[in-house]
Amino acid sequence: MKPKLKVCGLTKLDQIQELISMNTAFIGFIFYEKSPRYVLNHLSLEDISKVNHQGKVGVFVNEDLNKILETAEKANLNFIQLHGDESENFISELKEKLNPEIGIIKVIRIGSEKPEGASSIQETITRQLKTSNYLLFDTDSKAFGGTGKQFDWTLLNEFEIPLPYFLSGGISEENIDNIKILNQKPFALDINSKFELNAGNKDLDKISFFKAKM
Repeated sequence: MKPKLKVCGLTKLDQIQELISMNTAFIGFIFYEKSPRYVLNHLSLEDISKVNHQGKVGVFVNEDLNKILETAEKANLNFIQLHGDESENFISELKEKLNPEIGIIKVIRIGSEKPEGASSIQETITRQLKTSNYLLFDTDSKAFGGTGKQFDWTLLNEFEIPLPYFLSGGISEENIDNIKILNQKPFALDINSKFELNAGNKDLDKISFFKAKM
């Protein structure tokens, strides 16, 4: 099965509707104020709640638990993506209080060089079984994503990944064929900065071409 597509960092309603018409499986909204794609600089929670789609993902970075719950309800989100350093206890409490129909995606950030602590990454992956529905592997950065840089995907072959996962970090039409090196194929591809005219403004033609090539 070919992977599904997630387009993240959306800020424009017309582009969102176009992506929905292209059968994009997941549409991502960034609720991290330091991001150049911070959605609330462009859209209200009510705007997002009115978007008729079953794959609305809210991206949060070390956010207050109650703020996540409030945003999820007001924006009518389908998934919560935790992109920071959230602990297992935090995610467990969030899961208890969250609408059970909302899925949790936990991001695991991987450095550009082969980590000496591969075993600690494996432990982190395994611990997510109790609290998360999906994993997302992204390139490690102080900006928590959106770098357009790719990590070494071969590292994923060293891990046992017991959950379906999203692959992120510098994915483009140039490197999509490299997915064939992965023993366990991604559930979905998460694209963002490589498919923009500028931050938050997507290149829909480029996305359409990429989607056809997947």
